[in-house]
Amino acid sequence: MKQLITLVLAFVTVSTFAQKNFQGKATYMSKTTLDMSSWGSRMNSMSEAQKKQIAERMKSMLEKTYILSFDKTASIYKEDEKLSAPGSRGGMSWGGMSGGGTKYKNTKDLVALEATEFFGKNFLISDTMKMPKWELGSETKKIGEYVCYKATLTKDVDATDWRNMRRRNRDDDKKKDDAKKDSTATVKVTEDIEIPKQITVTAWYTPQIPVSNGPGEYWGLPGLILEINEGRTTILCTEIVINPADKIEIEQPKKGDEVTRKEYVSIITKKMEEMRANFRGRGRGRF
Repeated sequence: MKQLITLVLAFVTVSTFAQKNFQGKATYMSKTTLDMSSWGSRMNSMSEAQKKQIAERMKSMLEKTYILSFDKTASIYKEDEKLSAPGSRGGMSWGGMSGGGTKYKNTKDLVALEATEFFGKNFLISDTMKMPKWELGSETKKIGEYVCYKATLTKDVDATDWRNMRRRNRDDDKKKDDAKKDSTATVKVTEDIEIPKQITVTAWYTPQIPVSNGPGEYWGLPGLILEINEGRTTILCTEIVINPADKIEIEQPKKGDEVTRKEYVSIITKKMEEMRANFRGRGRGRF
């Protein structure tokens, strides 16, 4: 009897994902931790109560909810509009630079696009989509009702990834060889900010949902990715709906000036340098 139940469940699963109009909707919680001790002497001189107050104000930027709408080959990933609160006085934005965005992936046609806003201007960013070089592991764990397998990936970090930015430490006297070693592992974004060249990403995917997709830019595994750990950020799936009652529209974004990822990084880097120069001109170069 037990074997019969197992066969029936397996048949139902295969039938579900074999449907021509198969769709799914996954909700993800994204949380980024903040190391305030690396922000320089001014931050270190603050009381724990002041640090806690700043952390609370930044919560809306560091903790977000996203929706991944997907079919067999394509997906749309964007912040949950019901839970986001643009213009909220209680939250903070990254210097007004980002107005949220939509990531589109098509794993069959190898098309990756991101529609985003930067200082009031809309951009449509195209990415080169190559099969990620995941290292598959045998370790497993359960996320909700799904059995997930571990995979790791070494990822290049670009200058727009504020989550991995850190203040350059110039308070300590370092030896020349240490400084040289450190320079090969990080990239200077500005005189005050640096970012690691690479980070290790850990993913947990489930073959129970045989869709080669996942949150954000991630894909290329034999199952839907339910958890991502990258640097100080964790993205965790909290809900999955297979074939929701309301049909999902998965279409390429078209709004914005078309640029490559490299061109977009250059634009942001230039703007950050301008901001830094303005702050220094006002005597605020320390923070």
